[in-house]
Amino acid sequence: MNIAIIPAGGVGSRMGLDMPKQYYDLLGIPILVHTLRAFELVPEIDGVIVVVPKEHVQATEELVGHYGLAKVTQVIAGGRLRQDSVANGLAVVPAETEFVVVHDGARPLVTPELIRRCLVVAHENGAAMAAIAVKDTLKAVEASGVIRTTIDRSSLWQAQTPQVMRAAVLRRAMAEVGRDFIGTDEAAFLEAIGEKMVVVEGSERNIKITRPEDLHIAAALLQTDKGTDYMDTHKTRERIGHGYDAHTLVAGRDLVLGGVKIDHERGLLGHSDADVLTHALCDAILGALGLGDIGQHFPDSDSAYKGISSLRLLQHVMQLASEKGYRLGNADVTVIAQRPKLAPHWSAMKENLCTICQVKGDLINLKGTTTEKMGFAGRGEGIAAHAVVLMIAGTRVSSRMH
Repeated sequence: MNIAIIPAGGVGSRMGLDMPKQYYDLLGIPILVHTLRAFELVPEIDGVIVVVPKEHVQATEELVGHYGLAKVTQVIAGGRLRQDSVANGLAVVPAETEFVVVHDGARPLVTPELIRRCLVVAHENGAAMAAIAVKDTLKAVEASGVIRTTIDRSSLWQAQTPQVMRAAVLRRAMAEVGRDFIGTDEAAFLEAIGEKMVVVEGSERNIKITRPEDLHIAAALLQTDKGTDYMDTHKTRERIGHGYDAHTLVAGRDLVLGGVKIDHERGLLGHSDADVLTHALCDAILGALGLGDIGQHFPDSDSAYKGISSLRLLQHVMQLASEKGYRLGNADVTVIAQRPKLAPHWSAMKENLCTICQVKGDLINLKGTTTEKMGFAGRGEGIAAHAVVLMIAGTRVSSRMH
């Protein structure tokens, strides 16, 4: 059995964030999710244990569920040092596990192919790790800044992850070295007890996100992977969409707008909850991304959507946007209704929409208007809504973790 341990317990101080870097969005998807998706595609991996800061365990479990990461078996709390987090992960590895694969949560560009190569070499030799040969000239420098000597780089390699070894060997190494030993990777622990580890040629692309500029490099590489030129993407990084919806008011139905149930003698007729405000917003987002309309994604012929909250439809639409590398920049929504008065409900509606769209309150504007009693809305026969959105490509800090 092969179990992966993903240490992601750091705070990302060099990123200058108010949250751990592994939750920072990379093209609309958290860095940690990119990393975990690579392991989902490796048949030889039987399970994944994710180790995160204690205060983010529950939120990480929600991320795992949201993105359907089926191989993640546990999310546990990490420790002060990386090695503490790995030890915590190792402690819950099933007893029958032969090999463990340790990979940094902040290396989101690891490929399934590299993981598999490390596994193969480890099974043949007992332990293996990804690394790349040092290419640049190296200098030993005095504290004063004066160069002392040039270092022979011919036998030097730069360590990466994944690092693969027998679970029993890593347990023994961590137990034998003592509490004062500081190892920045698993290879250091094996070296300390005389166990060999074989190098597998890694990749320059398998970068670790440690500074803000690393995020831009990773985004460019991911865009290239998708067959999209990075500069072309930035030329069209902002996309505008418009949505419109209208429903009839009938007796015997709840009136729901923006996910808020509003006291009124009639409600909107529809297959779902007929929330015209949220439907218009969904259509605007889909339109901006060239993904059709909500009728294509949630047909009224499908019983799965009968009576469903439109906020759940919006959540799915935002997931589609995230997968295409876009986030909501801002939205402006106008509801057209003669009655009832909607002003008292705007705040609750905005809170619902902002939570799902993962934006601050001032980025979704809601307003209402009447038609001075003209047309179907003016006669009280129905309610309509228009929405305009700006979708932005790129990265952002995920509000899921706040």
